[in-house]
Amino acid sequence: MKGKIRKGDTVEVIGGRSEDKGKRGEVIKVYPDKNRLAVQGINICKKHQGKYQTGGRSVSPGIIEFEAPMHVSNVMLVCPSCKEPTRVGIQRDENVSHRVCKRCKALID
Repeated sequence: MKGKIRKGDTVEVIGGRSEDKGKRGEVIKVYPDKNRLAVQGINICKKHQGKYQTGGRSVSPGIIEFEAPMHVSNVMLVCPSCKEPTRVGIQRDENVSHRVCKRCKALID
């Protein structure tokens, strides 16, 4: 079964780190096998990167920042029509299934 939150959706953080709660961002990567996703600008982590070579080029060392994956249960999808965080339902029509906002009953995709 497909996930209820997909790449490109806008989500709001409802759990996890206290400094990220209430923030909204776009989903940039989904890991369905681990039930995790990465949100743009949320859950920023720093990593000390050493010098390494790829394809004949050397990448300079330093501290890089990246969006770490977070669990799907810590976010809620923001409905495009009512602009509120909402639960997602599935509506099936013949051979196709659609995601539906539980608040305003609008189709999400």
